[in-house]
Amino acid sequence: MNKFKKILLAIKMLYKKPSLINLVIESDDKWDEFLLKKHPKITSLPIVALEDLIPNFNEHLNIFSFLGGGSLPTDIMLLKGLCAKTPNCNYFEIGTWRGESVANIAEVAKECFTLNLSKQEISDLGMPKKYSDLHGFFSKGKENITHLFGNSLTFDFKGLNKKFDVIFIDGNHKYNFVKNDTEQVFKHLLKENSIVVWHDYAYHPEKVRSEILAGILDGIPEHFKENLYHVSNTMCAIYINKELKTSAPDFPLKPEKVFKISLKVNASTS
Repeated sequence: MNKFKKILLAIKMLYKKPSLINLVIESDDKWDEFLLKKHPKITSLPIVALEDLIPNFNEHLNIFSFLGGGSLPTDIMLLKGLCAKTPNCNYFEIGTWRGESVANIAEVAKECFTLNLSKQEISDLGMPKKYSDLHGFFSKGKENITHLFGNSLTFDFKGLNKKFDVIFIDGNHKYNFVKNDTEQVFKHLLKENSIVVWHDYAYHPEKVRSEILAGILDGIPEHFKENLYHVSNTMCAIYINKELKTSAPDFPLKPEKVFKISLKVNASTS
């Protein structure tokens, strides 16, 4: 398709759905420039190897759907591995979706809390009932999972009166939400050695998502920034109170390791 045809197609799409103009306004270029101006020395995070973060890494998932809007297997395995090595782990996440991540983590964590918009709030956004009904599909009814409802911009995190060992931020991925969620988590939910993981820090393991990085950097207290990393082979950024061996991002990456994968299909019982 030549450039002229692409322009005509774009105009046609905008005519049919004017809201698409937001995708142009909120382009990656804008956030690349934002980072360059505000954080000129941090356009990406140092990379920590998954196997250095979790020695003898050997995880499996009993639930994975390979459907849209979810995580990479390595993303959930990262969370599961972090929780598994934490005795009596308390886990908190923002953004439930189908409940795939928290359902896996509930197998190794003592208790799990997951926060998402209520069905009414999802409906008020114009989303279909089927979409709201699918939230928590895998996590409903599990004894050690508590489902919380609310908008993270206004949710009373302090009112939980709890601290957590592992926290997963995977809610709305707009800058103001990421910044707010990060601020609230670090202000109200952290223990001394808590670990915080942000999903979709990268579009894929070799392409940073600048808007998310900007939200992280502007939400996290200054003295925590030296312990921010990108976990290799995942779309996740992580805060952990440790100095770790890292490598500089130099994409595209030469594969230094491979993963052994086996798949078995089971019918869903949810």
